[in-house]
Amino acid sequence: MLNRYDFNSSKEERDYLRSQKRKEYERLRKRCHQILKRTEKSVKLKGTAGNVCNEDNECFSQVFDSPGLEDMVSGRRSHSTEGGSPVFDDSDHRVCDHSHPTSLSSDSFLEGEVDKRVVISQDACTGETESSDSDSSEEDENTPLLSSEIIEENDIHKEDNGSSSPSQIEGRSATPTDEDFATWRRIILLDAVRANDDWIIYSPSQASVSTMKAQRLAESVGLKDYDDLEPCRIFHAARLVSILEAYALYDPEIGYCQGMSDLLSPIISVVEDDSEAFWCFAGFMKRARHNFRLDEVGIRRQLNIVSKIIKCKDNHLYRHLEKLQAEDCFFVYRMVIVLFRRELNFEQTLCLWEVMWADQAAIRAGIARSAWGRMRLRAPPTDDLLLYAIAACVLQRRKLIIEKYSSMDEIMRECNSMAGHLDVWKLLDDAHDLVVNLHDKI
Repeated sequence: MLNRYDFNSSKEERDYLRSQKRKEYERLRKRCHQILKRTEKSVKLKGTAGNVCNEDNECFSQVFDSPGLEDMVSGRRSHSTEGGSPVFDDSDHRVCDHSHPTSLSSDSFLEGEVDKRVVISQDACTGETESSDSDSSEEDENTPLLSSEIIEENDIHKEDNGSSSPSQIEGRSATPTDEDFATWRRIILLDAVRANDDWIIYSPSQASVSTMKAQRLAESVGLKDYDDLEPCRIFHAARLVSILEAYALYDPEIGYCQGMSDLLSPIISVVEDDSEAFWCFAGFMKRARHNFRLDEVGIRRQLNIVSKIIKCKDNHLYRHLEKLQAEDCFFVYRMVIVLFRRELNFEQTLCLWEVMWADQAAIRAGIARSAWGRMRLRAPPTDDLLLYAIAACVLQRRKLIIEKYSSMDEIMRECNSMAGHLDVWKLLDDAHDLVVNLHDKI
């Protein structure tokens, strides 16, 4: 369902593709090691190892000391209305920092303390990289392995930004610098050790991993600050680092952004082979990567659809949102960017995602709405099931929103407090009802 293989492929074709993709993933991991090696060599040459450590601590303290959710929400929203590039922040999640030429992430976002104005300066945190003669032979491996499939995916969403290529959309070179990678890596490491642990009871083999195996993998990816973690969480964090670093090089226009670790964590909990998990994640990101684009057209499009669904279904609620200047539905931003991962537990998340993927697979297989109607099934497949589910979630709380809430911030706090209180099956039933009644109008 994640588009790993063609529906009509044979076992031999799948085995061959699996072998080729494994080699491609290994090349990506090799590049990660090469970049890290060059960076470490540069630091040693400049004799700034101690300064780097101190500056890193200072950088992170800046992130931790940044304003909280309420300040950031109003700041981002006002900036958005002025045509700028808004920043998402909440008490549980991660986002892109669009004020830097590379996409940043910090798990301080888990605490609601990330600010668009907080930029981790590579000039302060790392020295300029210097490649030795032995590194010069690696230049031919430094071109990004971004698949043409991702470019094709951008063509699918041409309404987002015409026919622009990923490089044009992001406004950055397709080849990341060592400084880009160092920035991504620093924040990936921080995100990885703070990853949610609700997957443990659903993955017995990974939950029972030995301390030695976990520490060995952590050492191989340079993961160090995990003293308070159980072996299974160390192992999970190291896998996150390995795959997210490789993806940052695979798709350098996106790189690494806050929220991506939330999307990957459930996948690696189910898929135990790193190469397979990487390509499943890459397939997932073909649909989700527009959530992390610098121009944020993808996010705006989705929020606009949620707003339209609410308006068509409940005009009274929509008018109330207009009075609060919340009709843009910014209060569900977190649900959109990480696909309900923070609102639902691990099992519920997989249920919702698999239904979404099944709809997308049905569309790829050519099951049209007319055919779906002839089969007398309730709801036709849709690419936007997530958005219908988000609208359903808001509509379930219409009375509370109308009678008690007098600001967008209050509605956002309500949305952010839904974790652990949602019935995923009721959510899907209500979402499908909306699809049946409104899909021709949206």
